[in-house]
Amino acid sequence: MSTDVIRVGAVIYNPKVTVIWGVISDFLAAHGAKTECKFYKNYDMQVTAMMNGEIDVAWNSPLAWLDTYLRSDGKCLHGVMRDTDQNRKSYFVARKADHYSNTLALKGKKIGFGAIDSPQARLIPILHLHTRGLEYQKDYIEQRFDVGVGLQGDHIGGELDAINALKDGKVDAAVTLDKNWDNWSVDGTIDPDQLEVIEQTRVFDHCIFTGRPGLDFGLFEKWNTILMEMDYNDPEQKKVMDMEGLQEWVPGRLSGYRQIQQANKYLHYFD
Repeated sequence: MSTDVIRVGAVIYNPKVTVIWGVISDFLAAHGAKTECKFYKNYDMQVTAMMNGEIDVAWNSPLAWLDTYLRSDGKCLHGVMRDTDQNRKSYFVARKADHYSNTLALKGKKIGFGAIDSPQARLIPILHLHTRGLEYQKDYIEQRFDVGVGLQGDHIGGELDAINALKDGKVDAAVTLDKNWDNWSVDGTIDPDQLEVIEQTRVFDHCIFTGRPGLDFGLFEKWNTILMEMDYNDPEQKKVMDMEGLQEWVPGRLSGYRQIQQANKYLHYFD
């Protein structure tokens, strides 16, 4: 294999992932960045593959970024992310009829979270409750919905199950990503007359491209630069960008991962 070929790893959280990366790979190759895709069932397998040198770049969740960062002693490279990955937040949702003014009112209550490894539906929200003075395994009951474990929040099933449990009166509150709340409010999954957001976390960033330690920095920079040239105004490129949920690739940043780092320390997740 030529050394100028970038081997990219992606987790198949949905069958469309292979289609998306087929199109993106063709775009990159046409603009001078040869790319080979390797697909994984979960993020742990993908991070391990990168640390073993099997791939050069990984399309990582926040938790997978942190895993890679820790395993590489901070030597991994950081690439671009979607515009929609920046400034996300999670919502604490309750029934309007219960009149909970904020999360402090949830002391002693049962809260529905997403999967054990979901940054937005469990880890960061638990950190948020900690900052509000509600301690894990002490001040509230965790009802976890472990759907899509290994996909680290890319699978919305756990969040949806938590919302449905809230509607059915099985939990007192539920946690979900802001984008999911917005989408479900539009498609009728959520009735805004019945449910309301009582509090939100601080903003954080979601997925990012991560380069393996030792990868040629110039080659990685070229690959990222070409990816950022994708144009949402081009009808063909727009199709795949819509599938991937973005309008623009933007430079990645690490400031949006402070909360996932703090959540890991609080919960000793990677211990």
